[in-house]
Amino acid sequence: MSQITLYLDDATQALVEQAAQANGVSKSRWVADIIRKYASHEWPQDCLNLAGRFADFPLREQGSGQPADVPRVGF
Repeated sequence: MSQITLYLDDATQALVEQAAQANGVSKSRWVADIIRKYASHEWPQDCLNLAGRFADFPLREQGSGQPADVPRVGF
């Protein structure tokens, strides 16, 4: 298992300690979980569940190969 050194200001250190304690894990485990969550290249399941839910989403291509017209919002 690898080890890294993090330099944190006092306020950030306190946040890590509080969050780890609140989640019942060590500081190392909490930081590793956060890294896995935010450094992942996968879409969250909630986002994946939205795929195909918007039939009129403007990114679909029309027969001409051009993107569908996007309605303009007037200001």
